[in-house]
Amino acid sequence: MKKLFDLCNYNANINLILLINRLTIACFMLVHGLGKLTKLGGSETIQFTDPLGIGSTPSLLLTVFAEVFCSVLIFVGLTTRLATIPLIITMLVAVFMVNANNPFGDKEMGLLYLLVYLTIAIAGPGKYSIDSLIFKKIS
Repeated sequence: MKKLFDLCNYNANINLILLINRLTIACFMLVHGLGKLTKLGGSETIQFTDPLGIGSTPSLLLTVFAEVFCSVLIFVGLTTRLATIPLIITMLVAVFMVNANNPFGDKEMGLLYLLVYLTIAIAGPGKYSIDSLIFKKIS
C-alpha cells in the first residue's frame, strides 16, 4: 500500500501505465477506424468530409490509415512515436477544422485523444513494446 501512495517513486509503474494507455487508446480509436474502413469496401458513393480540399475518398483513406493502421502499430508498440504523428494530425483536423464552429462538447473527445497521442509521442511506448525489444538488441 505504501508503494501505491509513494509520491516520490512515480517511475515504479510508469511502464505499466504506458502499456495500459497504449492498449486502451489504440482499441478505442480502432473502433472508430473500422467503422470508416467499411465505407471503403462498399459499392455506394463515399460520403465523407473533405476538410483539406483533397476529395472525400483521399480524406477517408488518410483517416482510415491513421485510425486503423497507426492504431495497430501503437497497440503493439512498433514505431510508436512515428505512428502517433498521423493520429495527432487527424485529431487536429477533426477538432480545429471539422468541428471548428461546433460547441466545445463536439471537440472534447478529439481533444482528449489528442492529449493522449501527444503523451505517447513524448513518453514513448515503454518497455512493454516491440520498440523496446528492438532497441535493446541494438544497444
